[in-house]
Amino acid sequence: MKKDIHPEYHKCTVTCVSCGATFETGSTMKEIKVDTCSNCHPFYTGKQRFVQSDGRIDKFNKKLAKAEAAKSNEK
Repeated sequence: MKKDIHPEYHKCTVTCVSCGATFETGSTMKEIKVDTCSNCHPFYTGKQRFVQSDGRIDKFNKKLAKAEAAKSNEK
């Protein structure tokens, strides 16, 4: 390998912003902050957290109900 072209590799502390869990790994960075880790990610924990409470279908159903209510009030 060529000398003086490779980045410095050392221990890195990874910190999860959501749950505060930390672990060490190797990286070229000294510290990494992540939004979710394997301790709090829904795929690994099996717990689903809904970030957005109203989905497209819910919004459509509410809009449809308003339209039907307005239509029935006209009659």
